[in-house]
Amino acid sequence: MKGIAFPGLNTQSLNRHYQLIPLLVAIAGGAVLAGGYLLRLATRNPDCSWDKTNNPHPWQKMKPSDQYKFHSVKLDYKNLKHPEERPDI
Repeated sequence: MKGIAFPGLNTQSLNRHYQLIPLLVAIAGGAVLAGGYLLRLATRNPDCSWDKTNNPHPWQKMKPSDQYKFHSVKLDYKNLKHPEERPDI
């Protein structure tokens, strides 16, 4: 008994229908980016705690100047010059 095959996704079929290659590359790229973002959320977000014994409430140890998001709505990035001039939000 053969395993489950995906018709249309073997090399012989992709040689006949080469227009599907960019679609498969875009889907694979989106899957890699989504997985990377999930990994970043799991490791950098203060709401996630992997070490419950030493740090059971990591969000309580955040300083006001810690920024864990990609973009802050309150902060104007164009006017920042030096790190010491950045406000604590």
